[in-house]
Order: sequence, then structure tokens, then C-alpha cells
Amino acid sequence: MTYRIAIVEDDNLLRENYADAFTAQGYRVDGYRDRHHAMQTFQSRLPDLVVIDIGLGDEIDGGFALCQWLRQKSQSLPIIFLSARDDDIDIVSGLRMGADDYLTKDISLPHLTARVAALFRRVDVLNSDSSGQDLLTEGSLEVDADRLACSWQGQRIDLTLTEFWMVHSLVRRAGHVKTREQLMQDSQMVVDENTVTSHIKRIRRKFLSVDSTFNRIETVYGMGYRWNPDP
Repeated sequence: MTYRIAIVEDDNLLRENYADAFTAQGYRVDGYRDRHHAMQTFQSRLPDLVVIDIGLGDEIDGGFALCQWLRQKSQSLPIIFLSARDDDIDIVSGLRMGADDYLTKDISLPHLTARVAALFRRVDVLNSDSSGQDLLTEGSLEVDADRLACSWQGQRIDLTLTEFWMVHSLVRRAGHVKTREQLMQDSQMVVDENTVTSHIKRIRRKFLSVDSTFNRIETVYGMGYRWNPDP
């Protein structure tokens, strides 16, 4: 299968450079200079992964708006922000909106393509025929890797690809502490610790939205996180 990548970037030269790098890796690439042109195409067909700049032409936060719109259409679509803005507020905002990764434009092209490949490896796991062999249950939680589905007390929890694999990693060894490095490895990410923390906070909020007493994900200070099993 040849994956299709969409690049939404208002700088023509950068967009072409990214497209060339991805094409060399065997991907099909479509480029868009602004949010509106991208949305017109995405209305009828979503790509397999989207790389988005935050500032798009006259829209200072156009990329954020596009990410939110895409998340309404698909919780599982891999989304990467690629921006010159490296402020913590922007990074946290991007992750809270549902991006799977946030990269700054000083990243090398080999590193960028490696991050994209890691996301597609997770998609490949999802698309593989595991015939229901990876269904995890822990008390009120059910995690189905075949369908990228997660439910708590019978209610669906809509998780992004990164969030899903983090929950899967924690639940697979419930009661055991997972370091941030282990979570990155299990989720096939290479990010900093603050990014992992932002993902965990977003996951907690999603569970709390369906159960105000949810307290299963514990922060073990200085070590990492663990999923506390039912007593």
C-alpha cells in the first residue's frame, strides 16, 4: 500500500522540499498553500497523514483551525504540526487539539521522514489482521487494537493514534510504572518529556469527560506513569 501524505504549508519552497523528501521515501504527496484549499479536497477524501504549519497565509492560527476540523472528521488520522513556532504554549495547544506530534522547522529532513514512518508503522499495526488477538480488558476499560477502539464503562473514548497506543502501553502492564521513554518506545515516538506529559493530560481529560471520578492513570513522580487496576 502506498500512503498518501498531505502537506499544508504556505511557503512554496518549503512545501516542495518536504514533498520531495516524502516522495523519495515512496509516499504519494499532495501540497496545499492554505487551509481552504486543503479543506475543499479533504471534504471528499482524507489523506493517510497530514503535515500542517500553524501560520497559513493571512491566518495566524490557520493550522490550528484545520487540525480541529480534521479531528471532527477522524480521530485516527495521523496529524503532525511542523512549525517555526517553538513556544511551549503553541506546542501544548497543538497537542491538546489532537495532533499526534509537534515538530519545529529546524528538524532535519531525515528526522522528519523518520517521525512520519513511525506513525505509519502504528497504522500498519492497526491495519494488520490480528483477528481479535489484541483485545485488552481491565475492569471497566476495554482496549481493542484491531479497531483502534477504547471504551470506559461502556462509553467510547475517542483517542488519537498516539493517545491510543499510550493507553494500550499502560494497560498492557497495569500496575507497573511505565517511564516516559518506555511510552515513547511503545508508541513509536521520539519526543521530549513535556510532549509525553501533554498527551497524558489530554488522555485524562477524555476519560474524565465520561466519568468525573476517573483516576486510573497515576503520575509516579520522577519515574513515569502507571494504570492502576481495579482493586
